[in-house]
Amino acid sequence: MDPERFVYEVKVPKERIAVIIGQKGSVKKALQEHAHIKLHVDSEEGNITLEGEDSLALYQAQGVIKAIARGFNPEIAQLLLKQDYVLEQIKLTEYANTKDSMLRLKGRVIGQKGKSRENIERLTGCFISVYGKTICIIGELAWADVAKRSVEKLLAGAMHKTVWKYLESMRRKLKSEEMGN
Repeated sequence: MDPERFVYEVKVPKERIAVIIGQKGSVKKALQEHAHIKLHVDSEEGNITLEGEDSLALYQAQGVIKAIARGFNPEIAQLLLKQDYVLEQIKLTEYANTKDSMLRLKGRVIGQKGKSRENIERLTGCFISVYGKTICIIGELAWADVAKRSVEKLLAGAMHKTVWKYLESMRRKLKSEEMGN
């Protein structure tokens, strides 16, 4: 009797397909080997089909594919294969309804010369990708939540200084909780 097989399909922007495949298929091959899955790439339609027997490994691999599709480089996306790492996604369409207002909001999150994004990444240890109509975050569970809240505060119009104070206080709180454990 054939063991149970699971299949997921992920829609990917066509310009990100080459990144998922990697140079000479290196990214695709590494993901298949690590998660013990099969990846089928339809570069015409932008569909990636993941197939395997381990539903958890398949779910993690799906997260890696989604992260690459949302602008992360494969090395950072593969952090999602670790147990405590998550991918958070914020849709800019929930905060803006015109192209100009979305650009303005992206600018608030990225900051002048990337300083705002770098600050959030530095204070949380997370990685942020601003791509298309989304802002995505990869990081350890608690820190990714703090980074997401920080970005949401910026998108809602909070002053950068207020967000940095929030990040500093959460950093102290989480560090002290980690020391207590």
